Amino acid sequence: MSCFCVLYAAYSATVAKIHTFYDIRNKIYKKNAIRLFISFVLTIFVPDMGAIKLFLTDVDGCLTDGGMYYAANGDEMKRFCVYDGMGIVRLQKAGIPCGILTSENTPIVARRAEKLRLRYLYMGVGSQVNAGAKTKLEAAQEICGELGITLDEVCFVGDDINDLDLLRVVGMPACPPNARPEVKAVRGIRCLHTPGGQGAIRELCDHILNGIVK
Repeated sequence: MSCFCVLYAAYSATVAKIHTFYDIRNKIYKKNAIRLFISFVLTIFVPDMGAIKLFLTDVDGCLTDGGMYYAANGDEMKRFCVYDGMGIVRLQKAGIPCGILTSENTPIVARRAEKLRLRYLYMGVGSQVNAGAKTKLEAAQEICGELGITLDEVCFVGDDINDLDLLRVVGMPACPPNARPEVKAVRGIRCLHTPGGQGAIRELCDHILNGIVK
């Protein structure tokens, strides 16, 4: 009887170890499956920051708060954020050319682009007023042709309906939280936390740079 008890105890211990082994194995498989799923999702929906080779942005509502200010004599004014400027400068130093695509055609924007030493400045594109105006998508395609890159390697920040054609095809579309609902509905768009004209561009520039410089 005592021999049977010893054998039964040994058998029970062996079975318990087997169950423990399978429990551990199943947990490992489950964790690996979760990791693989997350990796798969990230591969599809999260762009590789190192793949961004061109940074483009709209002006009103992105580089500014969207307001249009006029002095008593009729002069137009815009408010820009120095944090955004620093972000763009850092991107350019990292080797990523930057540019502005705007439907506006004003010396204020030209001066801002000159101060930041932007490589590209397209004014009067994407205009909803001038029927014959070049679209922002056409402007971006022109730049991509010059650089020898594809739209998949472009990051574009927009906030209104005249930005939709380009936002829908670039590799990294983004918008500030003050963007129109139609813009926020673009598939895969990155909705920033910082409002336009208050550091939204800087937030995105830092994100791109953090993805490049590990």
